[in-house]
Amino acid sequence: MTGLSFLVLLLTGMPVAFVLIGATLVFVFLSGREQLIAAIPQISFGSVENFDLLAIPLFILLGEIMNESGLTRRIITSVRVWIARLPHNLVIVNLISNLALAAIMGSATAQMAVMSRVVVPEMERDGYDRGYAASLTASAGLLGPIIPPSMLLIIYGVIAQVSIAEMFMAGIVPGIALFVLILVLAFWQATCNHKQQGGTERLNFSQKIAATIPGLAAMLIPLVIVGGISFGVFTPTESAAAAIVIALAFAVLEFKGQTFRRIVPIIDRTVANSAIVLFLIIAAKIFGWVLTFNQVPQHVAAFIVSLTDDPTIFLLLIVVFLFMVGMFLDGIAALIILTPILLPVAISQYGIDPIQFGLILAMTLVLGLLTPPVGTGLYIAAALSKVSVMRLSKLVLPYVAATLAVILAVVFIPWMVHPF
Repeated sequence: MTGLSFLVLLLTGMPVAFVLIGATLVFVFLSGREQLIAAIPQISFGSVENFDLLAIPLFILLGEIMNESGLTRRIITSVRVWIARLPHNLVIVNLISNLALAAIMGSATAQMAVMSRVVVPEMERDGYDRGYAASLTASAGLLGPIIPPSMLLIIYGVIAQVSIAEMFMAGIVPGIALFVLILVLAFWQATCNHKQQGGTERLNFSQKIAATIPGLAAMLIPLVIVGGISFGVFTPTESAAAAIVIALAFAVLEFKGQTFRRIVPIIDRTVANSAIVLFLIIAAKIFGWVLTFNQVPQHVAAFIVSLTDDPTIFLLLIVVFLFMVGMFLDGIAALIILTPILLPVAISQYGIDPIQFGLILAMTLVLGLLTPPVGTGLYIAAALSKVSVMRLSKLVLPYVAATLAVILAVVFIPWMVHPF
């Protein structure tokens, strides 16, 4: 009954958070258990009463400050001056900039939006096909939920009650592996389909240093986040706060006396975006409570165990299942709903490491950003790059395959998530 109402509401095009709450209310009233409504406020409050979740609005604020102050463009410029003479330098700039932004924003959709606005026009002016530039940019955005910090990994850590710092460290090797795969694939496509693009600037060493210094200042931010967490100096939440202080210092210099007027809309957007994410967490937690009340986790566990007793086969089945779920459901909502159902089965029945399992969940669900019919990242990149969704969905397929290859590597090579 709950599942059917969920599917019906989802097909109406209603926002996912309202679908989850609506399905919950349908169950409550049709089952005649109206007294359960009294528990909803407590569940709602408890779902976001966690210090680690404070990292979400802080990282959103950090990304907004980076964009508004122009620090994002400085990173791109600093990278390009050193490789301007290389063929297809913009392909390399695109990916290195995405890698840097992934270590700052933690949100794939925000990263795709920023890079689609900044890099795609540059690549088109340099002679690249707009569709190729858009597909590369959108696909590189998948690094966001893997390279620390990651909103999905923060939420998983809170739900699974595992160390968020360990989750962040687990994403480093798979993230770098995905970066290398996308780089090789993108370079091969550019070599086959485009003339050897290279810069014409001939800057001397002092000019390169002068152009790099502003970008190096911006690069302090991901170093503070990743380095601070790696060496145990900061918790993930504290690292976000420290990075905001650095970003604000540069932003104040950039705003030149207009700090208050520029900061107000940044805070406004941060509050709005944070509220959306946290409301989705609350809605998914309520829906998950209904599923637990109906003993759905127990039924799912019994069904999966009846299929296989091999941990590797179990993980492969989970990857297929999550890939299909990601096509229709927002990654954050799916993660919150499915983690309490699947994680106990993975640990108790198959002895799978929760860190490895969480990374597989996050990486597989994020593929839904590039797969229709939901494909939020696909629509964002298509709209900002002015490329049809149909064409872009075909162009990203090789990159989707590359991401699946990294996911399978994590399945078969568990040490990738514990490299340090």
